[in-house]
Amino acid sequence: MNKPIHHFSELFAQLGLPNDAQSIAQFLTSHASMARGVRLPDAPFWTSSQAAFLRESLNQDSDWSDQVDQLSEALQDSL
Repeated sequence: MNKPIHHFSELFAQLGLPNDAQSIAQFLTSHASMARGVRLPDAPFWTSSQAAFLRESLNQDSDWSDQVDQLSEALQDSL
């Protein structure tokens, strides 16, 4: 069974965040330092429901897991 393919911006929408290119870039820049050395779902800037979604996506290798990994890498690359 193939997983649906989601775009990176769709992850932001799924998390209830603005998902245009400028908003995503601003999010990455402003949150990168808080994500340093922390698993993405444990970062302090998520609401409890956002953190639960991210954790579940990774633990269950859901169809969002690739985008969650991409977000984690993008935050680390923004340092």
